[in-house]
Amino acid sequence: MTVYVIAQVEFTDETRYRVYQKAATKLFMERGIRVLAADEAPVVLGGDWSGDKVVVLAFESAQEARDFLEGPEYRAISADREAGAKTVSLMIRGL
Repeated sequence: MTVYVIAQVEFTDETRYRVYQKAATKLFMERGIRVLAADEAPVVLGGDWSGDKVVVLAFESAQEARDFLEGPEYRAISADREAGAKTVSLMIRGL
């Protein structure tokens, strides 16, 4: 079953985040990760949100998502994301 990973991002050090973004984009392309959306100007339709970006990734299964996100290649570049942004990530099941 397809799962989606949704990341809400609030920049804390945009320079460090951009280092991560460049490396992540390259890794996503190499590994065939489907980036469905990456928007730095999301429109808030209801509620309070003060983030700077939303990213939506698609994976064939929850295991594939976990293997990628917890794997050594992604973990190696995550230090720049962690230093450059506060991120809330969710994994949801598709229909």
